Amino acid sequence: MNPLLQDFNTAPFSKIESQHYKPAIEKAIEMAKAEIDAIVSNPEKPTFENTTAALDFSGETLNRITSIFFNLNAAETNDEIQKIAQEISPWLSEFRNDITLNEALFAKVKSVFDSKESLQLSPEQDMLLEKQYKSFARNGANLSEEKKSNLRKIDSELSKLSLQFGENVLAETNAFEMHLTDEKDLAGLPESAKEAAQELAKEKNKEGYIFTLDFPSYVPFLTYANNRELRKKLAIAAGKKGFQNNENNNEQIVLNIVKLRNERANLLGYKSHAHFVLEERMAETPEKVIEFSNELLQKAKPAAEREFKHLENYAKKLDGIDQLQKWDGAYYGEKLKKELFDLDQEQLKPYFQLENVIAGVFSIATKLFDLHFEEVFDIDKYHQDVKTYKVWDSKDHFIAHFYADFHPRKGKRNGAWMTSYKSQFIQNGINERPHVSIVCNFTKPTATKPSLLTFNEVTTLFHEFGHALHGMLANTTYTSLSGTSVSWDFVELPSQVLENWCYEKEALELFAKHYKTGEIIPMKYVEKIKESASFHEGMQTLRQLSFGILDMKWHSENPSEITSIKDFENEAFFETKLYPEVAENCMSTAFSHIFQGGYSAGYYSYKWAEVLDADAFEYFLEKGIFDKEVATKFKENVLSKGGTQKPMDLYKRFRGKEPKPDALLKRAGLI
Repeated sequence: MNPLLQDFNTAPFSKIESQHYKPAIEKAIEMAKAEIDAIVSNPEKPTFENTTAALDFSGETLNRITSIFFNLNAAETNDEIQKIAQEISPWLSEFRNDITLNEALFAKVKSVFDSKESLQLSPEQDMLLEKQYKSFARNGANLSEEKKSNLRKIDSELSKLSLQFGENVLAETNAFEMHLTDEKDLAGLPESAKEAAQELAKEKNKEGYIFTLDFPSYVPFLTYANNRELRKKLAIAAGKKGFQNNENNNEQIVLNIVKLRNERANLLGYKSHAHFVLEERMAETPEKVIEFSNELLQKAKPAAEREFKHLENYAKKLDGIDQLQKWDGAYYGEKLKKELFDLDQEQLKPYFQLENVIAGVFSIATKLFDLHFEEVFDIDKYHQDVKTYKVWDSKDHFIAHFYADFHPRKGKRNGAWMTSYKSQFIQNGINERPHVSIVCNFTKPTATKPSLLTFNEVTTLFHEFGHALHGMLANTTYTSLSGTSVSWDFVELPSQVLENWCYEKEALELFAKHYKTGEIIPMKYVEKIKESASFHEGMQTLRQLSFGILDMKWHSENPSEITSIKDFENEAFFETKLYPEVAENCMSTAFSHIFQGGYSAGYYSYKWAEVLDADAFEYFLEKGIFDKEVATKFKENVLSKGGTQKPMDLYKRFRGKEPKPDALLKRAGLI
């Protein structure tokens, strides 16, 4: 019996073995194809219900199985799963093309679309029909047979390349370790970082300490270790992922991906991949994104250059360093921050025990959106570290299942993300509630201490939880418009806006308690957190803009002439560069957001959403950060609506006006 092909509500993780995936996915593709065939062969006139809605609800079994598979490939992978991913990705790409290039199906969709004026559709139905029609047109439905065949080849190749890219980055991350046995090399490091490194060494049956490229290990070392040579060693190792002369080199893969994406866009009648992608975003065109980035660059660059000069002088005065390097930034930045604000990240950590922060984010969600979280132990999970919850509203209606996976381990990729195992939708009068998950990589508890978060990790947890709320509070009819199924440059609004509560006294008092004494975080720390929030904001803004500009450059120009990734990247970074070049490092070969995730031609959206989030939070500040009226407007117009209407319309309904960048520039201390 294949557990993936039985009826299940929550994912049956403990029953699944690797050999179940391929037959289950094969069978689910067959089932989905049969559902498509039923739509195509229906002799009745195409209607919204028998075509548009039926197509949206098709493939549910396949979606559930593949979401389990690909989520585990990110959070709990192994060689076997990676091998299966390489085999099934072309099948799925082929299946998607079978739908979008199915002429008879497109004819039915087009027939409904052409008669939409007479159909009296609701705004949500209207949006579904438009998105569906466009997804066919934008994916080749109007192409000749020969061009359709080319498109299939390109899509199949792209799905394999992005998987290979991600596997190479993970392999490079796992391959590096810095093994230290001399106590002197640890000078400057906080006890928690030493203890974690010692436990890692023990796990590997080695003496001393092991540091890796996983963030909870890498970040403290670069921030606190006095030994500059070792900081350099670690930073260079991180910077050359995918850029070494070995089997994990990603240079050719990057070139192949951008060339194929460009070829695909041209085939569909677009000037570039960015023109294709942005047509369906709030920003609409690459020109608009470039203009937006340049406007912020002009505001941020003078501040960034001042901050950098100041930091350079500080390092020179402190340690006689003539030239500040990339591996010095976090180290001297932390020292300077401590001096200016008398604020040490390590001083804050005892107030941010993971369990308390989780309880805090839950109680903020209760105050704002009337949600209640109950930890449960009868839901299957894929690893013992995962926590599982049921979510209810104040009227005891079931809202969602929620999974949270907080610590790094071997088969888990770096970073933090939100995902789901089941989308919300309404069918046959039943509101199917979502199963949502967040995955992070926070410092593990040790023999003597619980998991204590840096303030940065606290904001990360709030960020991912903001995405989770967008998924959990979804209340739409159709799967493809539900939850986080919105424009990429709108999707970061709920996540980024929630981070603001981490800086507010009223919110911090709910959860920032010393793990030993229970003492609430002293107000002087809260004031310092707020004061220091815009510390080096010019440099931070420049850094974020540089990633977005690099992404746009890869995707808005013709890449056919590019031979050296490194030269291309240097040119893209020219306007945003502060630190000297490191010859053996390259950003693009490990830029997973754009070459493995869904952020190609979309990295700018973090900054774009910051404009929205600063503007939105200003509304909360005007009325009170727990103001029920504003929270309800946000829930009803943004969190529950998914992609059912244009994002700017939803935003204006919540805020009463279009967003302006002033709130962001003010918050960042740039005006």
